[in-house]
Amino acid sequence: MIKKGGALTKQKKRLAKALNVRYKVVILQEETFEEKASFTGKLWYWITGASSAAVVLIIFTIVFIRATPLREYVMGMSLNGFERSRLIEAYTRIDSMEQAAQANTIYLTNLQQVIGGQVGETLEQAAGQQAAGKATNAVIPATADIGLSKDELALRELVESGAPYDLPENPGNTSTGISSYTFYSPIKGIISSSFSAKEQHYAVDIAVKLNEPVRATLSGNVVFASYTPETGYVAIVQHSNNLLSLYKHCASIIKKVGSFVRGGEVIAFAGDTGELSTGPHLHFELWYNGNPVNPTDYIAF
Repeated sequence: MIKKGGALTKQKKRLAKALNVRYKVVILQEETFEEKASFTGKLWYWITGASSAAVVLIIFTIVFIRATPLREYVMGMSLNGFERSRLIEAYTRIDSMEQAAQANTIYLTNLQQVIGGQVGETLEQAAGQQAAGKATNAVIPATADIGLSKDELALRELVESGAPYDLPENPGNTSTGISSYTFYSPIKGIISSSFSAKEQHYAVDIAVKLNEPVRATLSGNVVFASYTPETGYVAIVQHSNNLLSLYKHCASIIKKVGSFVRGGEVIAFAGDTGELSTGPHLHFELWYNGNPVNPTDYIAF
């Protein structure tokens, strides 16, 4: 037992002696071996200093990573509650924007088909095809400002200064179908060409006098007001419940894109513009959910 205690004492003395041995660190120039700096100290000084520097460096690294965005690139670092909620909110906004963009693409595609007189698809069908990657992008021709003469401006002021139209369009709002609306007749005249799906004539042509006022069949927003070579001056009004009304071969249009119009309000004047026109008349179309409907089923011309 005494021998064992004596051996431990000798080991402690050797360790203490080794730790108290002084070492010198010299910095020399490589080419001339000129001494530039030197540091002298006991071994335990060097060990303590190196350990302290390592601890300080580790603490600084941890604090720096946690306090900066670098923590997102470190494995095992989880987001706190606030950051997680912001991330979820950002993903939700992106998803909502994507759905809005898809809905706009479907709407523009149907609108282009309506302008071209082609049968479209319902929004539900188009949305299903777009989700499968089958839908194509469509571009609507740029709108142009319509110049109005003094007589047309005077007539416009005269019409707009009249009594408001009080006939309810959808009384009670108890039904959302197209049959629930009370349509205004866009113009009074003689039907020269009826609606015919077989002949791909998705409209009624009403023969009228030149510059007869053309009225909006329902309240809505003007989404197209421009000139096309085949159909002349064209106005399209977007109504609620995926309902569109088209007015073609107009002599002029007095409403601009984005304007809100009330049912029965004058939006244009009948004319004979466009290559497909054979005389003064109004080419009137009614589209519901991307498909044409016979206007005479709902409107008395």
